[in-house]
Amino acid sequence: MLKNNVISKKALIYPLLMLAAMWVGYFLQLNGFFESCFGAIIPLLPEGLLGIITSPLLHGNIDHIVGNSIPIAVLMFLLYQFYPLVANKVFIIGWLATGFLVWLLPPIDIMTGDYLYTCTIGASGVVYVLAFFLFFSGIFKWNTKLLTISLLVVLYYGSLIWGMLPEELLYNLQEPSKISWQAHLAGAVVGIILAFAFKKFGEKKKKFIWEFPNYYSEKDDKLWQEYKENHPDHFLELPYKKKDDIWERLDELRGK
Repeated sequence: MLKNNVISKKALIYPLLMLAAMWVGYFLQLNGFFESCFGAIIPLLPEGLLGIITSPLLHGNIDHIVGNSIPIAVLMFLLYQFYPLVANKVFIIGWLATGFLVWLLPPIDIMTGDYLYTCTIGASGVVYVLAFFLFFSGIFKWNTKLLTISLLVVLYYGSLIWGMLPEELLYNLQEPSKISWQAHLAGAVVGIILAFAFKKFGEKKKKFIWEFPNYYSEKDDKLWQEYKENHPDHFLELPYKKKDDIWERLDELRGK
């Protein structure tokens, strides 16, 4: 499945750089550099715009960052290994577009309708961008190798679809969920849009000559032309057989 059985350097380096940035951001949080909601996405408020850039590097606790680190590493590897021509665009556009969508979505409690002051952090939105891009890109391109990647994403990360729904709809919670379904939904939407937008870029399905209509031309077949020249007697016209005229045999057919 790997191109020429070689692993791309970018497919190894870029996920490691992303993981390093995430863990540096987390340790800065632990040392008080990102207190309160600073660096988070705060919907519809100007001070929350910074979070569009910084929020994927910040996490609430060790479980949060570990839970995002593994899928980020795996999905970024697949992105840069199998979609090298558009990987940077998908990653950067997906990061910024998802953050901006989260900032635009009004933070309303779906159960009560109350307006909430929320601070969204974490790389899960980027995870959803990558997962949905990889899945739908394989389908849009309909390439055997890329479809295999799509199936792998579904196999390991198919449960991500439930993260696009508010936890309050799935479980009976004693307090409001801290998981941002808005970030997950925004990431999924952006991933699908990017998969469609870049469906004509990168590796395409190979089409063999016999799949093209009228691909065979007798004039271009040198072996066939040589055979006809060397064996002209094999191509003499067959004796012409007169077409049977039923009206001339009408009396015979009547039993005369």
